[in-house]
Amino acid sequence: MKKVIGVFAAALLLGAQSRGANPGGTVSYKSGEETVTGYLAAPEGSGKHPALIVVHEWWGVNDWVRGKADHFAKDGYVALAVDLYRGKSADHDPDVAHQLMRGLPEDRAARDLDAAFRYLASRSDVDPARIGSIGWCMGGGYSLQAAIEEPGLAACVVNYGRLVTDPTTIAKIKAPMLGNFGAEDQGISPASVETFQKEARAAGKTIDFKIYPGAGHGFASNPDPKVFKPDAARDADARTDAFLAKELKK
Repeated sequence: MKKVIGVFAAALLLGAQSRGANPGGTVSYKSGEETVTGYLAAPEGSGKHPALIVVHEWWGVNDWVRGKADHFAKDGYVALAVDLYRGKSADHDPDVAHQLMRGLPEDRAARDLDAAFRYLASRSDVDPARIGSIGWCMGGGYSLQAAIEEPGLAACVVNYGRLVTDPTTIAKIKAPMLGNFGAEDQGISPASVETFQKEARAAGKTIDFKIYPGAGHGFASNPDPKVFKPDAARDADARTDAFLAKELKK
């Protein structure tokens, strides 16, 4: 399994390095009274760029998440991979990941996401009117939470993340939304995806959710060949790139 994970991460990072961007690295910024860190990747070139809050899965900030931030930087976004676990990660041990996720205070995570938005908006290389969010699994749910809490967010991508059901909460969302989900997901059911999309459309929201037949939870990010669905993952990535370009590069 470790060999598979290593090849998966290396391929993603190699793809990111093939196009041109500044080297990514750790940055620090304030979240309330605390100083937190994240992995920042920025595109080459001067001027103001669109930006993305990149939210990790329950594993924490790992090579895969950093690789995604690098990918987005090559595509012209200032990408900040927030570290909701404050330096801890699970190294693909589901027991540790479960403990980390269960131990994450939701109010602290919401504050850290708000801090990430404020940090990006304050940067001289970011256009504060063109900041979006994207996440997978746990991070997908927090990407949606960012859209609920931050009216200035300009785009939101949810990859098999937890959804909400309260119409009053859904009504708070201002950002256009894109979602990618698996038909065989045992946690985020297709019925819940359809219900959310119906409620969001009834509230006048801009939303495009897709459910992939034969795909389960983590189909686009889990390196386990029993879970990863390359065709669905490529389509989800293409949909994401097109959506972000439309909403954040206009």
